[in-house]
Formats: sequence, C-alpha cells, structure tokens
Amino acid sequence: MKNLSSSNGQNGHAEAVITEAQQRHADVFSLDGKLALITGGGTGIGLAIARCMAEAGATVVITGRREAVLQEAVADLGESVQYVVNDVTDLCGIEAMVAEVEATHGPLDILVNNAGINLKKPALEVTDEDFNRILHTNLHSVFALTRACASRMVARGKGCILMISSMAAYYGIDRVVAYAASKSAVEGMVKVLASEFSGHGVRVNAIAPGFIETAMSRTAMNSDPDRRDRAMRRTPMGKFGQPEDIGNAAVFLASDAARYITGASLPVDGGNSIGF
Repeated sequence: MKNLSSSNGQNGHAEAVITEAQQRHADVFSLDGKLALITGGGTGIGLAIARCMAEAGATVVITGRREAVLQEAVADLGESVQYVVNDVTDLCGIEAMVAEVEATHGPLDILVNNAGINLKKPALEVTDEDFNRILHTNLHSVFALTRACASRMVARGKGCILMISSMAAYYGIDRVVAYAASKSAVEGMVKVLASEFSGHGVRVNAIAPGFIETAMSRTAMNSDPDRRDRAMRRTPMGKFGQPEDIGNAAVFLASDAARYITGASLPVDGGNSIGF
C-alpha cells in the first residue's frame, strides 16, 4: 500500500495527502506545546537552536547578558520566542530567573545549557583566575541552572536537559586546558544526572559540536590557519558544520523521537571525533 497519494487541485498541481502513519511520524519529532529555555540564545549556536526549536513548534525563551542582542534575535525569530536578560555567572540570581520564566510562560519542558566561554592560551600561562573564570561560567553556572530547572521537572515527572559539550572533551586540543576541563566535567555531569533523573521522567543528554561555522569561529580560525587546516584534515566529511546542524540535533534529542535516549553525548562533527 502506498503511503502517499495525490490528487489534482484547481491549480493543476498534485497535492500530497499525508497518511495517519506519516502524521504520527512527523508528530514524534515535533516540539509543539513545549517550553524551552536556552542560555546564550542570542547569537551563534544558541540562536540556531532557538530557531530550530521554534520552527519545530516550541515556545522558546532565550537568555543572555546583552539586551540589544536578545531583542534583535527575538525580532528575527518571531512571536514564539521571548527573552530574559540574565547573566548565568550570577549564581544567586538563577532561582529567581527560572521562577520568573515559569510564572510568565508556564512550566519548562526543555533546558539547553548553551552559554559558555573559551580561553586559548598555553597551559603554563593559564592563571588560577583564568581557570576559575572558565569553570565558573561553563560548569558551576551550568550545574546551578540545571539544578533549578531539574527540581521542577523531577517534581512534574517530565523534562529534557541538554548540555553543549565540545570536541575538547573528546581529545586533546592544545591551548584550551581550562575549556577542555570544563567540558569534560560537563560530560561526566550528564552521566550522573541522567542516572539520578531519568527514573523521574527527566532525560539528560549532551551535544558535542565539531567545528561549526559561526562569526566567532571564523574569526578564531582565520587568526590560526594551522589549527583551521588541522581541523579540516581530520574531518572525514571535508567541511565545517553549520549552526543549524546543532539546532536540528537539539530538536531531535528534545523530542519524543529520542524518548529512550538519556546519558548520551552526541557528536555533531562531520566525523571529526573519529577522523585521523
């Protein structure tokens, strides 16, 4: 039996008729009716995740420190996306921010811990202050926000938490010791939290982007051609990824299509993590 039939409309073009089975298949990837909170959602990968989740039907709240950037993003993304100005490094303000989001928009279904910072410096030149600053943003704030959201999700018996990891957690990349330490710790956190929360209906997973083309990464790569060329040589697909590749992966992991996936780290990297 064919799953797709067609009929001719008044314009003479064939019009596809979607079967119930096809609709069920489409629905399992939908985020319709879901509320997502995305940190660092005004630019780069965070913006792409926000766009893809909104297109999949979610209501999205993006956060960041720069209101003008968030306003521009919301104007671009449409009415289903709102923003809250927030600095994730202010741990004391996280609980109030989550409470405000839920009071305004309803219960959170999805948290995406995307906000993070990097530091490229030889390890022997990294100060304690440098190291602590990276860990505070990329690890301490991620745990604090996750705890605030997960306490509500666990009580409701459902939810999805996504961490953004990195190739720096998969193999040694020179001059990013603090960043690699923070992302390796996030990978460990995913496993522990998935172990604790999954029995309560809350899934926890990570996405590990490979080399993704953003304005920031282009600037970094163009200033270090040797690193750019090495990254390309070990990427079997022979090209860098696009921000929407991460956004689409986030939609999948947040959807019911991934309902039996938890504690996983998904490389979205064109094969970079297995390249030689």
